[in-house]
Amino acid sequence: MSDTRDGAPEEAVDGESADAEGETDPAADGGHDPSPSTHTVRLELVDEPGQLLAALQPIANNGGNLLSIYHERGNKTPRGRIPVEVDFEATTERFEGIVDALRAEGITVMQAGTERYAEEITLVLFGHLIDTDLSDTLSRIEASASASVADVSLAAPQGTEEVSSARLRLEARSGETAEAIAAVREIADEKELRVVAPLAGVEA
Repeated sequence: MSDTRDGAPEEAVDGESADAEGETDPAADGGHDPSPSTHTVRLELVDEPGQLLAALQPIANNGGNLLSIYHERGNKTPRGRIPVEVDFEATTERFEGIVDALRAEGITVMQAGTERYAEEITLVLFGHLIDTDLSDTLSRIEASASASVADVSLAAPQGTEEVSSARLRLEARSGETAEAIAAVREIADEKELRVVAPLAGVEA
């Protein structure tokens, strides 16, 4: 076996070989560029010690080269969690594996590269929201994987033990609005809540 570092063939020096050191021939890879590019994932983490490290581990373990981390501790989501934005380098194939690994660890991925929750839905829930555990309702909506709860506004003018209302602003992936609304209605029916949706064109 020859060592291309010592006495490389003339055609390799001229740049015509597919095995020049530090380079790859695009044709040998079906025309795909194997070089890594920068990717961004936006995560939602529980405000507990060790959660950030646990979220970064799948990225490192699957070939991602961490570049920057933006930890928004002062800006919690409606569920009381902390949004974290992570930039890293990885090939397209490894990036997809990293996203899968994060989700497999139970980490909420709010945005992955260009895939993000793009369509907004504003709806209103009526009923005994507090008694039926509003936090659980919101968690189950997000667990449906069709939508992310971007904003919540609760109104309980007669006290938390009476009927109240909550205005929700959801962000759904493009083309999955109907699935998101259906998931909310299913949860609301189970908890005997009323749903008014969608309110198109209403700004939260």
